[in-house]
Amino acid sequence: MKHFLTLMDLSATTGKALLARAIVLKRLQAEGTPHRILAGKTLGMIFDKSSTRTRVSFEVGMFQLGGHALFLHSNVTQLGRGESIADSARVLSRMVDGITIRTFEHAIVEEFARYSQVPVINALTNLTHPCQILADLMTFWEHRGVIAGRTFCWIGDGNNMLHSWINACRTFDFSLHYACPAGYEPDAALLAAATAQGANIVAFDDPMQAVVGADMVTTDVWASMGQEDEQAQRKKNFAHYQVTTAMMSEANPNAIFMHCLPAHRGEEVAAEVIDGSQSVVWDEAENRLHVQKALLEWLLHVDG
Repeated sequence: MKHFLTLMDLSATTGKALLARAIVLKRLQAEGTPHRILAGKTLGMIFDKSSTRTRVSFEVGMFQLGGHALFLHSNVTQLGRGESIADSARVLSRMVDGITIRTFEHAIVEEFARYSQVPVINALTNLTHPCQILADLMTFWEHRGVIAGRTFCWIGDGNNMLHSWINACRTFDFSLHYACPAGYEPDAALLAAATAQGANIVAFDDPMQAVVGADMVTTDVWASMGQEDEQAQRKKNFAHYQVTTAMMSEANPNAIFMHCLPAHRGEEVAAEVIDGSQSVVWDEAENRLHVQKALLEWLLHVDG
């Protein structure tokens, strides 16, 4: 059974094929060419966290592929009333063709996948956000071409996005620079596993040094969902980690800026950067739709 819980579930060949297929699907949509390869298929979407881009991209993606998506917030399902993850997985996977889960603890999607009879997709956990990284890599490929051998730079919190970039650099063969404030570094075990397998990852204390030589600079909000009570303290601790025009000027001349959104202008990124000529955040957001359609095809389509 194929699942997509982290980027480590993709081989290098499959990862590149998914990005290539996403670009084709984007072109087909622009041309108005039908591509209803998942006609009759259903996707159950279990959400514990708020969402804009993830929910819309999966729902619209299934519709454009000819299938149907069912939004299942945990508060209005038996999961919210104490049904076990294993039992929910056993039941739902007998009724739908695939399941996507957006939740808090990564162990939830792992357990769900363990008992599911259909593919499970991680639509975000506190540990990783692999669907977003696929969209980011697709966007880079569209704007700057080949990914392998490039240098990407992360500035900010050592959160699920940075964890996913760490995983991705093994699959897609790029180098990763990152700079996080003290006390906000990425998961040590996840980082060690990546470096042990040959990933080229370099940590910097100074974010201005981290961006030197970068082909892409990216960041995220300083306080993620569930960390709202830390907002004031984080704002102080992250004060020197805002991506500014001065910081972007230290990167390669044709470097692009990405952000997974939503963004807080004046905090993790200056308005003139996210709204400037180097920013590709709107293409990046749109590409969630196209790359997830490619992912859904790969997981749910059965030839013949």
